[in-house]
Amino acid sequence: MAPFIWLIIAVLLAVAEMFALSFVLIMLAAGALAAAGAAALGADPFVQVGVFSVVSAFALFVVRPFAKRMMNDRTGPDADIGLAALEGSPALVLETVDDQHGLVKIGGEEWTARVYEDGQILEAGERVHVVEIRGATAMVWRQQ
Repeated sequence: MAPFIWLIIAVLLAVAEMFALSFVLIMLAAGALAAAGAAALGADPFVQVGVFSVVSAFALFVVRPFAKRMMNDRTGPDADIGLAALEGSPALVLETVDDQHGLVKIGGEEWTARVYEDGQILEAGERVHVVEIRGATAMVWRQQ
């Protein structure tokens, strides 16, 4: 009967983790699964609690920081998505870009553009880079 109780505890903790998203309850669920295994092998209740405690502590203090670091890693090639991925990208001026209007090509797509620094004028054919995106307009700067 004890293995089933530990399994129920593990499932409840795992379900609760889906709502909490803190990587704490799932680590406790791992401890409960280990305790269920110990109970299935015939360990007495003190050993089961010890297994639960040791595995939970290991998961919380060793596995959890590693898992959180992996989830928050923003250094890979796909780290920037959406408009943030366009900032810093090269672009080609298709129509003269100044303070009021302009058109550039960024990664195969045409974007309305404005110069990042007032007074600058970029002619068609020039290579520029995107400094930032404001709404649906690329703010561009002449490449040096």
